Amino acid sequence: MYMIGNDWDTALTVLENSENFKKFLALVKQEYDTKTIYPLRENVFNAFKLTPFNEVKVVIVGQDPYHGEGEAHGLSFSVQDPTPLPPSLKNIYKELYEDLGIEPAKSGDLTKWAKEGVLLLNSTLTVIKDTPNSHSKLGWQPFTDYVIKLLNSKDTSIVFILWGNFARSKKAFITNPKHLVIESAHPSPFSARYGFFGSKPFSKTNDFLIKNGLKPIDWDIKK
Repeated sequence: MYMIGNDWDTALTVLENSENFKKFLALVKQEYDTKTIYPLRENVFNAFKLTPFNEVKVVIVGQDPYHGEGEAHGLSFSVQDPTPLPPSLKNIYKELYEDLGIEPAKSGDLTKWAKEGVLLLNSTLTVIKDTPNSHSKLGWQPFTDYVIKLLNSKDTSIVFILWGNFARSKKAFITNPKHLVIESAHPSPFSARYGFFGSKPFSKTNDFLIKNGLKPIDWDIKK
């Protein structure tokens, strides 16, 4: 279940070989064997499969997967087609338009961003059907915190985008001055007007990448 199939396997060797992690994965397997869990088992590590360790330029931290059928597929904020756009993603697209003039996509599938080098990382990678935050205490967070610390230790510059208080709590792990942290309110309709709208995270990200000799992200998923 945990073999990703790219350089993340090497990066995560120490963790993957630890007894605690093996026990945790057995617990996750038991959840899948006995309950309806999202995303589908084969999509749990989708963010890592689509964005190899050495290709990560940007990290967008989410909380936990969407809990409705056919929605989550292992990428934070992203939904599978033909799922209607969730409210937070609508607001992300709205800010993208205001920031870079990119017309909102009809699709909520952010796979193209992942392939551009944007690690769409939820802190918790699984959820019980129709039960938000049901796996928040299962044990995913030590794993995803480790991932953030691992990325923080890289020499190449990375942009960490932290939306909302939960994501911002991960700022403590980002100590390397080579990286940029962009933080604001969450794009949820409840909070977007308190600092998410107008924050221009997409242009700020690309400006930083260009300044550091890296190719900017093409944020237009319609191409």
